[in-house]
Amino acid sequence: MRVVVVWAVSTLTMMALAGILPDFQLKSAGGDSVTRVALTAAWGAGAFGLLSALVWPLVVRAFLLVPALVLGLLVFFLNGSLLLIALSLIPSGRGAAKPETAVVVAAVMSAVASATSTALAVRDDNAYRRRLSRLADRRRRRRGDDDRGSEPPGTVFLQLDGVGHDVLCHAVGAGLMPTVAGWLEETHRLTPWRTDWSSQTGASQLGILHGCTFDVPAFRWYEKDTGELMVSNRPASAVELQRRAVERTGDGGLLTLDGASRGNLFSGGADQLALVLSMAARRGRRNRSRAGYFAYFSDPANSVRTALSFVAEVGREIGQSTRARLRGDAPRVRRGGLYPFIRAFATVVERDVVVAAVIGDMLAGRTAVYADLVAYDEVAHHSGPRSRDADKVLDRLDRSLALIAKVAEHAPRAYRIVLLSDHGQSPGETFAGAYGLTLKDLVRAGCGLSVPRGAGRTKSGAEARDAVRVALHRPVAENGEPGPASDPIVLASGNLGLVSFPDTEGRLSREEIDRRHPALLRTLAGHPGIGFLLVRSEEHGAVVIGGRAADEVVEVPLAELADGQGPLAGFAPGAADAVRRTDTFPHTADIMVNSMYDPVTGEVHAFEEQIGSHGGLGGEQGHPFLLSPRDLSAPVADGAELAGAEQVHRVLRRWLRECAGPQVPLEISRRQEESVLQQEPVRHQESARRQESRRQEESLRRPEAEGSFPVDDRAVQDKSA
Repeated sequence: MRVVVVWAVSTLTMMALAGILPDFQLKSAGGDSVTRVALTAAWGAGAFGLLSALVWPLVVRAFLLVPALVLGLLVFFLNGSLLLIALSLIPSGRGAAKPETAVVVAAVMSAVASATSTALAVRDDNAYRRRLSRLADRRRRRRGDDDRGSEPPGTVFLQLDGVGHDVLCHAVGAGLMPTVAGWLEETHRLTPWRTDWSSQTGASQLGILHGCTFDVPAFRWYEKDTGELMVSNRPASAVELQRRAVERTGDGGLLTLDGASRGNLFSGGADQLALVLSMAARRGRRNRSRAGYFAYFSDPANSVRTALSFVAEVGREIGQSTRARLRGDAPRVRRGGLYPFIRAFATVVERDVVVAAVIGDMLAGRTAVYADLVAYDEVAHHSGPRSRDADKVLDRLDRSLALIAKVAEHAPRAYRIVLLSDHGQSPGETFAGAYGLTLKDLVRAGCGLSVPRGAGRTKSGAEARDAVRVALHRPVAENGEPGPASDPIVLASGNLGLVSFPDTEGRLSREEIDRRHPALLRTLAGHPGIGFLLVRSEEHGAVVIGGRAADEVVEVPLAELADGQGPLAGFAPGAADAVRRTDTFPHTADIMVNSMYDPVTGEVHAFEEQIGSHGGLGGEQGHPFLLSPRDLSAPVADGAELAGAEQVHRVLRRWLRECAGPQVPLEISRRQEESVLQQEPVRHQESARRQESRRQEESLRRPEAEGSFPVDDRAVQDKSA
């Protein structure tokens, strides 16, 4: 009956469009009766429906290798082509439309058919429940298991990318996330945790899924030994980072036991993949990272609904950015170019595909599912973490969580839903917006290199050039003239900056930097927009340098540095341990730069074009959350802190063991980890840099190095064991 009703509504829609659009015809040149037109419309609507059901899945499979953003735009044109074919099948040639008109007609008809079918299912909630129950029962019979309670519970990990602990509490208190509020009141507990210095998805998710954040100093960094620029969200870099993590831990990942990875940077060892970046560069039958597209877009109703939502989101972003510009909102960043389309992909296409994949995983009864919903993080970068734009995204994400929870009731096994985030976001005006020049400009000015004319005229640029002139006792190179040394590589990861000198091997010492560029460190440390620097000293080892004026620079050996003291004054507890751990990484930059942090306002200055940022230390960016069912063991012992993504990985492993049984190991043993490290090949033996890196890795195994980043061992022990 639902098919008949949808067919009838589609027929009426086609007749109405034929009356409205002059380039769309359903009758002969001499004219036809209403009955004849209705029959022609019914024929065309039926043919279009059959083609959509039979041909559309094949068309989508053919376009699996097309990037998702392109596929979303092609949906309209592919659907219009099917309509033209359907019209050509009408007897006597009574159906005709121009190609551009066919695109419009096909979109409207698919949207109306989808809305009608959805409305019928919504009005009959039992029909929806029966359909899910039938799917679940069918899979149970296929497995030879008729009792839903006989299988151990599965676990679904849902990552709300960029949602900090305080933002979640605000959203729950403001009524933006009623589903999460209900969980907190009835079934779940909320636990904050602390990231490493590199508070970004690349490090956090690698640690959560693969149990290793070693040698991930930032979102992007330069590796001198290979000359490679590593960027966490590039497929080639993601593949290498995952390979290094597996090699270091000797374990495939969190999801190796019947797992599914959806929308993540890394696979976690799962067999079932969709939108997984580390698998996106691979080809062949074993690459299933794009298979989630087929499962979702093979339904033409899904395709059109998502495509229409995509267009609506683009319009919403253009409207919101225009209003912000007219209101004179500050701080504000540019939101033109391709950004409206990038936002629409993150908040619509990726959300829809990932949610649909998670629902399919639960109905298939998979043991462990980890999915990343990136919508909030993308919007908060450009609109602000506490903006109305970001609040609306949280509201829509909560609806997705409600849908997943509803489907869990009909899955072939019980599911425990764990909600977590990988980092938060800290607000604040950009460094360039506050001081008129970028970090790269400031570094170049401090090195005596040429800078853009506008940056040189700023107060910061002029002071840097004066400092160089005094230190070198000679004029500074003007714009366009070659500088005294090779250009430094300056990279930004939120409010964390990395400065590397590519013409040297190994990590430059503080003394060598002073010999090459006498004014650089003093210029950076004395700038009001910079909180502190990390450099390596030949005399004192690693040192942290900070200050608010050129004559008040403070330098403290890292080994003696304590939280809240010296350059780390105002930063949250754990900052000193995080800096000490990063200093042990082989690919730590010559100069690590953390922006200023205002503990009163919680603001930082991003070195990128972001008014909501993360990547370094300071504020909410380093404090994500973990929302877990109360029938799972507590994440940490009372009074203990959940510190670092690696410890979160151990907690999630413990929960999988509690659900799925002892076949899930609690963690990789220290002896096994050391064995992997000892077998790790050392490339470029002739390079002094690689030899130094190996010594640093070995130093991590000493008790004093391990103690520099505390982990509560009690929290990773299975109480039942």
